[in-house]
Amino acid sequence: MPPISAVIQLRRGPGGAHRVAVLIRREGPGDAAVIREITVAAFARPGRVPTEAALVDELRESAAWIPALSLVAIGPDGEVTGHVLCTRGHVGDVPVLALGPLAVRPGRQRAGVGSALMHAVLGAGDALGELLVALLGDPGYYGRFGFRLASEYRIAPPVAGWQPHFQVRVLTAYRPSVRGTFRYAEPFDRA
Repeated sequence: MPPISAVIQLRRGPGGAHRVAVLIRREGPGDAAVIREITVAAFARPGRVPTEAALVDELRESAAWIPALSLVAIGPDGEVTGHVLCTRGHVGDVPVLALGPLAVRPGRQRAGVGSALMHAVLGAGDALGELLVALLGDPGYYGRFGFRLASEYRIAPPVAGWQPHFQVRVLTAYRPSVRGTFRYAEPFDRA
């Protein structure tokens, strides 16, 4: 299968910089180290060791890994500036997608890179005939990509307390009969 890629035009960046294009492509064999670096930087907080980078590495080695849904954003200088990942999850026994983590280099955040990655991974999942994408995140951010609270679709989070932040984006192949409790791939249990 030929590589999946797209060029997406971003909105103006900080300080009104000119519009730039990013290339969205599948993760390549040499990208793991830079993805780890970006993920650590994106999730770094004082007094907190980010677990997201180790999670990506563990997912890459698991049966839940879907190579076509690990995407990177390449800036005009050829540098990897962001990464998004969907892996195999389940609603009951039905295979669906789990999104996350989504990471963008701190210096490129709020410039549209994350949005470009989200649109690309949702489109790729839809093209692959997937039913839906689930995630745990800020409804204010992810709502603009069509995510809604999972409870609207009668899908429960794996942890009841996640309800206000557990969301689903249905794709073209979605069937309303897909209901039940969502289950992430095993590496998420350690994150």
